[in-house]
Formats: sequence, structure tokens, C-alpha cells
Amino acid sequence: MMRRKGLFITFEGPEGCGKSTQIKGASRHLRRRGVPVLVLREPGGTRVGEAIRKIILDGSLREMTPHTELLLYLAARSQVVREKILPALRSGNVVICDRFEDSTLAYQGAGRGLGRQDIRRMSRFARGSLEPDLTILLDLDPKKGIRRKARRDRMERESLRFHQKVRRGFLALAKRNPKRFVIISGTLSESQVAHRIKGALAHVLSRTY
Repeated sequence: MMRRKGLFITFEGPEGCGKSTQIKGASRHLRRRGVPVLVLREPGGTRVGEAIRKIILDGSLREMTPHTELLLYLAARSQVVREKILPALRSGNVVICDRFEDSTLAYQGAGRGLGRQDIRRMSRFARGSLEPDLTILLDLDPKKGIRRKARRDRMERESLRFHQKVRRGFLALAKRNPKRFVIISGTLSESQVAHRIKGALAHVLSRTY
């Protein structure tokens, strides 16, 4: 893969943690500073990825196996990495992605019980050598997060036990990767969370912009 010039920033966290709101605020903050920003989501971000997203989150597909679910996520990732993320990074953009490989390790690994090493190996095939420069983890008790969701898709309808395992999976990933992860409590006010995110962005931007 070509050497990239931009920055790749991911937002992670359990359901209802406030990622969408904070991503909007972070992208506005960067654009005000004159930083070129591309915002994407997983699964999605491309025509192919959005079509896959509809399948993954379709609540009527209750018979979907964890292995099928994993492969669908990886297919969408492969498409968005090559079609959108890498070209944007080569052009010097900051790419902000709502979920990436850490979500796969948390949901399909910790949540579904699929092998972490198998997931890493398969995800490496999907994403190539691309890894985030910074990951913002918005941590929140799943009981609070699920209550925030007015409408629930197939993943959000999973049991509380499943979502608790997902949360533990995220926290374990952050513990193993302290230089990349910044953990922010989702119980803070929106403005407090935004302030901490701006601080994390300033630190990583200082190395490039």
C-alpha cells in the first residue's frame, strides 16, 4: 500500500454511547481549523458497504450465524478501506470512522465468542496494513446505552449479557493498546466529552499538521 499522509481516527464504544454526536462535533472542530476531514461509518461509507449494512442490521434475519455476520463486516471494511479511506489519507485528509476493527473484536470476538486471532488474521486481509492513529473509546454501561436507543436494529436487540461482554471487550482492547486509545466516560456531559476529544485531537494533529 502507498505511504499515507493523513490521519486515521476511529470512534468506538457500546450502543448508545454518543459516538454520532461527538463525531459531528469533532469534524466541525477540525474543519474550523482548516483541516480537511472525511467522515465515514462501518459498516457503510460506500454503495457496497451500505447495502451490506442493511443486511447485517436487518432484524428479520434472526438465522444469521456469527461467522456470516463477521464475513459481512469484513467485506464492507475491505470496500471502504480501498475505495474511500486510503485515497483520502494519501491526499492528506483526516479520516474519521465510526467503528473499525476494534468493534469487530469486541462484538464478534468478545460478544459472539469467535476467536480473536482468527478475527485479526481475517481483518488484516480485509484492511491491509491500515491501522488507526487514534481511537476514541466512549465507555458507557450497556444498561444506560440501550435505554437511549428509541429504535433498535438486530445488533442492538441482543441481550444485556451480550452487550456487557462487548463493553468488556472494548476495555480490554484499550488496556492492551494504551498509546492508541483514549477512554472517555459516556456519563460525562456532551460538552465535557467534546472537550476531552478536542484535547486528544490536538495531540495527534500536532504530529502531522
